[in-house]
Amino acid sequence: MQLFFNPDITETSQEIIFDKEESRHIVKVLRKAVGDSLDITNGKGWLFKASIIQADIKKCIANIIEKEKKPKKNYRIHLAVAPTKLNDRYEWFLEKSTELGIDEITPIICDHSERKTIKPERYNKIIQSAMKQSLQCYLPKLNEQISFSDFMKVALIGQRFIAHCEDNHKLFLKEQLNKDQDITILIGPEGDFSVKEIEMALHNKFIPVTLGETRLRTETAAIVACHSVVFVNE
Repeated sequence: MQLFFNPDITETSQEIIFDKEESRHIVKVLRKAVGDSLDITNGKGWLFKASIIQADIKKCIANIIEKEKKPKKNYRIHLAVAPTKLNDRYEWFLEKSTELGIDEITPIICDHSERKTIKPERYNKIIQSAMKQSLQCYLPKLNEQISFSDFMKVALIGQRFIAHCEDNHKLFLKEQLNKDQDITILIGPEGDFSVKEIEMALHNKFIPVTLGETRLRTETAAIVACHSVVFVNE
């Protein structure tokens, strides 16, 4: 199955017109022709089956013949992760967390952050590609970057955790996760969260946790945290 993405298609749409880039991929790369079927999602839970009526590399058009609304999970995974110094590591996190089933991502700028800017357009393309590759119909939400202190003002529901490396009392994340609950997990930069940030998080009812016995890179920690939530909910 090859899944395509078009955010503008709705449950009332009768046809879909692909842009030049997607049209070229469908017709020239995949060699699809008139009458061939396509599976498409709008990233909002809908899966559409369409039949090609115009196979043009500049403007491919298909008629929608079937539609199905996929159910949402009983929980949501929200990771607030500091951008890594090397951008490709953060992009790897975006790709793999999307494949695992993350729902929301917030890049947080911390006291020890070495990278303070992100590339939202590129990040969104990576997320979209990973969603299609893993055959999912819900596109994870990428929030704008935000300072740690401002993130503490965001209204959150469900369980809240902060994974840090300070030598104080922490609980094992896997032992604290509740099934079918929304989860928010904070993952810091290469230099970890500052003591001030940890105290601020604890004041805002975040539970300090560890992800294991070894010290993990930011992007690895984020993937481990995401997989832990998925594993508990399977």
